[in-house]
Amino acid sequence: MSNKGQQIIGEWYKQKGWYQFPFQQEMQDAYLDGYSGLLNAPTGSGKTFALFLPFLVGYINQYPDTYKTRTNNGLLMLWITPLRALTNDIRKAMQEVCDELELPFRIGTRTGDTSAAEKQALKKKLPEVLLTTPESLHLMLASKDYPKLFQHLQVVVIDEWHELLGTKRGVQVELGLSRLRKLSVPSSQLSVKSRPDKDIQIPDIRQQSTENSPLKTWGISATIGNLEQAAQVLLGSNFPADRMKMVRANIDKKLDIRSVIPKDVENYSWTGHIGLKLLPEVMEIVAGAKTTLIFCNTRAQSEIWYHAILNSYPEYAGIMAMHHGSLDNELRNWVEGALHQGILKVVVCTSSLDLGVDFRPVDTVIQIGSPKGVARFMQRAGRSGHHPGAVSKAFFIPTHSLELLEGAALKQAIANVNFESRDPILLAIDVLIQYMVTLAVSDGFRANQLYREVKSTYAFADLRESEFGELLEFITTGGATLSQYDEFLKVEVEDGLYKVNSRRVAMRHRLSIGTITSSVSLRVKLLHGGNLGSIEEGFISRLKPGDTFWFAGRSLEFVQLKEMTAFVRKSNKTKGLIPSWAGGRMPLSSQLSSVLREKLDEVAHHLEKDEEVVALRSLFNLQEELSHLPKKTDLLIESFESRDGHHLFFYPFEGRLVHEGMASLIAYRISKIKKATYSIAMNDYGFELLTDEPIPFMEALEEDLFTIDNLIDDIQHSLNANEMARRRFRDIAHIGGLVFTGYPGQPIKNRHLQASTGLLFDVFQEYEPNNLLIRQAYNEALAFQLEEFRLREALQRIQKQEIIIKTVERPTPFAFPIMVDRLREKITMESLEERVAKMARRYDAFENPLEEPEPALPPKTRKRKR
Repeated sequence: MSNKGQQIIGEWYKQKGWYQFPFQQEMQDAYLDGYSGLLNAPTGSGKTFALFLPFLVGYINQYPDTYKTRTNNGLLMLWITPLRALTNDIRKAMQEVCDELELPFRIGTRTGDTSAAEKQALKKKLPEVLLTTPESLHLMLASKDYPKLFQHLQVVVIDEWHELLGTKRGVQVELGLSRLRKLSVPSSQLSVKSRPDKDIQIPDIRQQSTENSPLKTWGISATIGNLEQAAQVLLGSNFPADRMKMVRANIDKKLDIRSVIPKDVENYSWTGHIGLKLLPEVMEIVAGAKTTLIFCNTRAQSEIWYHAILNSYPEYAGIMAMHHGSLDNELRNWVEGALHQGILKVVVCTSSLDLGVDFRPVDTVIQIGSPKGVARFMQRAGRSGHHPGAVSKAFFIPTHSLELLEGAALKQAIANVNFESRDPILLAIDVLIQYMVTLAVSDGFRANQLYREVKSTYAFADLRESEFGELLEFITTGGATLSQYDEFLKVEVEDGLYKVNSRRVAMRHRLSIGTITSSVSLRVKLLHGGNLGSIEEGFISRLKPGDTFWFAGRSLEFVQLKEMTAFVRKSNKTKGLIPSWAGGRMPLSSQLSSVLREKLDEVAHHLEKDEEVVALRSLFNLQEELSHLPKKTDLLIESFESRDGHHLFFYPFEGRLVHEGMASLIAYRISKIKKATYSIAMNDYGFELLTDEPIPFMEALEEDLFTIDNLIDDIQHSLNANEMARRRFRDIAHIGGLVFTGYPGQPIKNRHLQASTGLLFDVFQEYEPNNLLIRQAYNEALAFQLEEFRLREALQRIQKQEIIIKTVERPTPFAFPIMVDRLREKITMESLEERVAKMARRYDAFENPLEEPEPALPPKTRKRKR
C-alpha cells in the first residue's frame, strides 16, 4: 500500500510548525497495522489528532491518486462522545484539517441538539465522519435499513471512555459496538439468510466471531486505575489479545496545584459545602488571570457562587457567565463560543465543562470544595493550559477546615499517580431489554444470532441462555406476570424474526431510547423572551406566583406554570430561592480516602509536611486534647452524652456512602443486644449513632461487631432493602421500557411515574420474585447505593486495627460537622446557620473553638485490640 498519507501529514505538521509526539507516531503505526485498542493520554496533549490523523493517513494511502476528488464515500469514521458539548469543538478542529489538506470530507454531528431537518439530511447522505453520542447511535440502529448506514465504516472511536465506563451508557456503547462489528464482517465470511419481504441480507451471526471483523475500535481515556480492563471492556470478551494495543502518551503534564488557606484558619468554618467565606481570595485569583473556570460540584452551588460574585463584584457583569447542564443549549453554546474568543473573564461551571473541550484562553481553574476524586480533579485542572507543553494551573478552595486535609491528599495522590478505577457494569438487564426492542423496531433480529452477539460483550459475557430466553419471553408476551396486559406485548415473532410491527410501540420506544434518567424537568421560559433551561418539577411545585428565584444567573419572578413550562419575568429583587437538583453531594472515592488516612497518620506522628496540614495543626491539637488523633492503624470511636441523648461517633474515613451502610449495620447489630431507636448522621469522615438510652457498645464489641460474616443478610435487615430496591427499580423500569415517560412537551408527572413503577415492583415481588429486573434492582441497591464491596473491605481493615474508644465532654472537631449534618435533615423554622450558632453557644467552646473558657476534663480512654 502507498505511504503517501504519511508524507502528506508530515508536511502538514511542518507547515503548522508542529511535531508529532512519540505517542502520536506510535498511535499512527498501530492504526495502520490494523490494531484496535485504547489510547491513554492526559487532557490537552493532542489526543484527538492522535487518532483522527492516522485515519486520514490510512484513507490517503488507500486512494493515493484520487483522495482529493473522491465523493460519496459514505460513513467512514464514527466518533462517539459522552457529551453533546464536545461535538462542536471537535467537529471544527477536524473540518479545519480536512480543508487544509483539500480533502472533500464532511464532518457532521448527530446529537439530541441536532434539528429534525439536519437528521433527515443525514439519513439521505451521511458525512465521512460523524460525531455522535451513545443515545444517537442507538437511534440510528432503530432506523429501517440501518446496515446500509454503516456498510463503509472503517473505525469507531469512543472519546472520554473513562467517563462512560462503569455507567449504563457505557453498556449501551458495548452493545452498539457488538452490532457494528458484526455488520462489518465481509460477506464472504458469512452464512447469509435473505429476508423474504425486503431486499436485505441478514448476516447469520452464528458463523461469525469478532476476530473476523475488519472494523477498528479505539477508545480515548484519561488515566484511571484499571486501563487494561477498560480496554477489554471496550473491545469485548472474546477479542483476540494479539490484535489489541495500549498506547500511552507518557507525557509529564505540568501541574501547578495550590490550596487557598484561610488567613484565620483557626476560626474558619468547621462544616459547610459552599465556601463563600473565601470569595475575596477567589476573586483576587480571578483578577490576576486571563480567563478562569470556577468549578462547583453541584448546579445549585454554581448558581449561588455566580449570584454572590455578581452581588459583591458588579464590575464583572458582561464578562462573567455560567455553564451547567440545566441551562438552555443556546446559552451553553454562547458561553463556549465566548470562551473560545476570549470574551469572558470568568465562567462559573459544573461537570458540564469537565471534558475535552479546548478553550485556549483559559489559564486558571479554581475548584470550590473537594471534588471527592483524584481523576475528577485532574480532569478539571486540565481545562487550563489545554494544549501540549502548557502548564495547568489549579487552585483548591476548601469549604470547611478539614477539607484542607483533602487538598493535601489530592496533591499527594496525583504525585503518586494513584487514580480511581472505574468498575464496569455487568448484566444490566434493563439496558439489554431496551437494545433488543431497538433492533426489533428497525429490521428485527433472530434469537440465536443476537444471543451470540450479546455474549461477545464484556457486560453480558456471563449471560445464561435461560436468562436470555426469559428476556425474549418478556418482550413478546410480558413474561409470567404481565402476559395479560397488551401494553407489554411489544415484539412479535414472524418466521423466527423478532419484530415490532406496531407504529405506536416503535414511536414510543424511539422517544425513550437512552439510560439517563432524572426527575421530570420543566422548561423555564421568559414571558416575553426565549428559553433559559430546565428545572426539576419538585422545585417549581413549591413556588407561588410572585415568588423570586435565581436561575441562569438572573433574578426571576415566577408567573405561572402552563403546559409543562414555567413562565417567568426578570426581577429586580436581590434575594430569592436557589433551585436544587437531585444527585447532590458526591462521596469520597476509595483512592482519596486511602491517601486521606495516610495524611492523618502523618499528623498523628507529627510528621506533617504539607502546608495545608501545617495550617490545621491548631485544630488537630484541639482534637488531640479533647479526644485522640487516629493513626492509620486505629479506629477512633467517641462516646458523648448531651441533652439530645447518647452519641457514638465512628471515624473510618471511608466516604459518605460506605458510612451510611456501616452506620445502619452497626446500629442493627447493637440492637440485637438491646432494642433501641437510632438517629443516624454521616459525612465523608465518619458517622454518628444517637439514641435516648445508654448504648451497650462494649458488649457489642465482644460479639465481633465488625465481622463480615452474614454481611448481606445483616445489611438487608439493617436497612429497608425493599425500599432501596424499589427506588432503583424506578430507573430500571424506565430504561427497560416498562413505563413511558411521555411525549415531547407532554411528560407524565413524576408522581404518576413513581406510582406506576411502585405498582409494578409490588406485582413482581408477589408473583415473580426471581424476575431478572427485580434481582437487578436489589443488586444495584447494594453495589451503587451502599457500595457493598467497599463496605466489606472497610470492615476487613477495621478488624486489623486497634479500636480506641474515647468518652469526651463536648463534641470534638471531628464530631461537630457530623452533628451539623444531622441538623440539615431536621424540619425546623430556624435556619441552619441559626441552629449551628445555637449549638456552638450551647457547647461553649465554639464561639472561638480554639480558646476554651475552661480546661476540659481529661477524656476517658479505652483501647481494644482487634
